[in-house]
Amino acid sequence: MTWTWVRGAQGFGTGYALGRDVDEAVRALDAALPGGGTDGMRRAFESGALVAYEDERHLSRTLAEVLWPPGLTDQIRQVSARLGRPLMRLQPSPRVAQVPWELLAVDGADRDVRLIDLVDLVTTAPASLRRASTTPTGQDPDPDPDAVILVLDPRVPGFRADSPLGSVLGRPDSDPALLSLVRRRLDAGTVVPSVGTPAEAFRRTDLDRDWLGEALRRGARRLLYVGHVSGARVEGGQSEDVTLHLCCGPGTTGMTEPVRSHRPLSAKDLLLGTLALRADGVPGARLWPAPPRVALIACESGGDLRFAESFGLAAAMIHNGARLVTATRWALPTSFAFHRLAGVPESVRPLTDAVVAVDAAHEDDDPVRHLGTWQRARLDQWRAGGRVEHSPLLWAALTCIVR
Repeated sequence: MTWTWVRGAQGFGTGYALGRDVDEAVRALDAALPGGGTDGMRRAFESGALVAYEDERHLSRTLAEVLWPPGLTDQIRQVSARLGRPLMRLQPSPRVAQVPWELLAVDGADRDVRLIDLVDLVTTAPASLRRASTTPTGQDPDPDPDAVILVLDPRVPGFRADSPLGSVLGRPDSDPALLSLVRRRLDAGTVVPSVGTPAEAFRRTDLDRDWLGEALRRGARRLLYVGHVSGARVEGGQSEDVTLHLCCGPGTTGMTEPVRSHRPLSAKDLLLGTLALRADGVPGARLWPAPPRVALIACESGGDLRFAESFGLAAAMIHNGARLVTATRWALPTSFAFHRLAGVPESVRPLTDAVVAVDAAHEDDDPVRHLGTWQRARLDQWRAGGRVEHSPLLWAALTCIVR
């Protein structure tokens, strides 16, 4: 590992870790993370290290002992004393892409000081994925670049609300915080899709890839997606096969095979568009030009960084013009999972809290610092009470990816 200081500070450094030690630490983390399906989520709640404070602290200390150079902590403290909290840009290798760097216990065993206590963190996309913002052709003659596109828990054709691709947010009319989120966006300006009441923004059936492309080409400053992402197998090596689930029927044009009566939108679609489907094909950046800020709150939406060649959803959004993508490192537990598997009261909705926090961060001039402040508040609650709804199982999955 190497590091260097820029923008007001000078210095650099190097460090190393033995491969077998890294593998052992990553295996310990993997055992704590939610796996696929109900059984994988149940295991994370029942025996995973991220839901019990002392177990989580031990895991975070183990990760830090292997992955974190102590000399860098000293440099951070010196810089902070002169210039304030630094911004750290991380570019992890695929093997450690799921590490929640924010949680690393970097001050030894006696004090519970985490890396996020000292810095704000972003993940940097591989240099090969960065490009200039895309200006689509055939743009709407009356664009609204201040619009916010909300794709909130869309109905996936062929899947009931209680199925694997069913609702992730539950009944919106029973969640005041979600309704307030949409109301704030309505009061602040244009919301796409156009809705008369906040509840109409949830569980829609008309938000397919064609609608999304049209909305993006009209211009927007933000996209907030909350729903389902299906990851690709790391062993397969094809991160472009990860898919986003909208309301697309099986007859929709795309490069992914239908699932029941639904065709998912893949990262390959977002990157290649229709170039591989017909002679007069259009690249994905023209069909789905990304706004400056994109939030993909779904299971392992930032999982493409685990691949040697990162061509997943987050990377596709950056390739198509986004400057910042907030995504997740692993599968997210829903609020319902907290209720059913951890006995959390139904009035407590950790996933809603995360959605609201990301939405607020993307409205801020400094979204990275805003989200980091929320994560630090969650960490303080976790240290103070050790309650499962404050555990890093959910909030530490979030990371901001920048180009």
